[in-house]
Amino acid sequence: MEKRVLGNNLEVSAIGLGCMGMSSGFGPPADRAEMIGVIRKAVELGYTFFDTAEVYGAHHNEILVGEALEPFKGKVTIATKFGFKPDETQGGLWMGLDSSPAHIRAVVEGSLKRLRVDAIDLLYQHRVDPKVPIEDTAGAVRDLIAEGKVKHFGLSEASASTIRRAHAVCKVTALQCEYSLWFRELEADILPTIEELGIGVRKVNFKMRDAAFSRQRYWGEPFPIVWKDGIADPLDVSELPVLLPHLDDLKPGPDAEGPLSNLTEWKNYKGGVREVNTMPGYAGSSWYYLRYMDPHNKETFCDRVKSDYWQQVDLYIGGSEHAVGHLLYSRMWCKVLHDLGYIGFDEPYKKLLNQG
Repeated sequence: MEKRVLGNNLEVSAIGLGCMGMSSGFGPPADRAEMIGVIRKAVELGYTFFDTAEVYGAHHNEILVGEALEPFKGKVTIATKFGFKPDETQGGLWMGLDSSPAHIRAVVEGSLKRLRVDAIDLLYQHRVDPKVPIEDTAGAVRDLIAEGKVKHFGLSEASASTIRRAHAVCKVTALQCEYSLWFRELEADILPTIEELGIGVRKVNFKMRDAAFSRQRYWGEPFPIVWKDGIADPLDVSELPVLLPHLDDLKPGPDAEGPLSNLTEWKNYKGGVREVNTMPGYAGSSWYYLRYMDPHNKETFCDRVKSDYWQQVDLYIGGSEHAVGHLLYSRMWCKVLHDLGYIGFDEPYKKLLNQG
């Protein structure tokens, strides 16, 4: 596992494990023993960076993470967060903000016990509290660092000016914020600020924020992936492209898999099982409109001269599935193709109408 340095001296694994979903956000808490197994398997695979917060499951997640990582004290980094509190006007939901020094100290004392540690490796302010000057918040964390109860200070969803003001009081080691193909406002001021202050270095690694790997349709090129013990093993470049085998019957396979799953001899390959999906929603049907501009081109999906001439789709009318699926994927892939220089526009449609 590669390593990254946050701030000046906090070294963590390049890939961390966010543990929120094990306790909240995606339905009821998952099986405790199973989640402890997942966290410990992550350590075995080289993960050293784990993220939680007191608000995740109202302390449930911190307790889970603390139990799972107790055997690895000194070998892993745990990040947690303060800043929320139950709001009685909202039925006791953790929607209230409180970053007052007294509240921060109380949260830290509780987090230390739940996480079973002597000091919190990285303590984030979960959300900026407009009622408390950021200097007071940063000062409280600075004092906790001096007392040995916290090692590093982080911010979440903070503006560039807030980052500067906080950093002047207590060095900021890390910043959590939304940065994706759809939300890139950070590039204007926040990224330059954290680079200037030595908090981080700009490195773009967009995440495909979608739960489904692909859609179950039979067209396109099979993914060059062989699954071995649940791990995706990519085929060598010399084996590309993976050609579609002939099928007499296009019925779905078992468990609603694609038709290719019916071809046992083709599916079982090199000690593993081929990926049987053939059309990723975001890379297939979601930008086929570009192919219509240049349908007979055998060299590329669409010549740049043709796409510059035809430009975007004037009007797209879709139902609920298209609004959530194809439209989302097509916007993403349009931006990817634009950033790579293949097309000259970064939005696929001039106007959208949703019937769903």
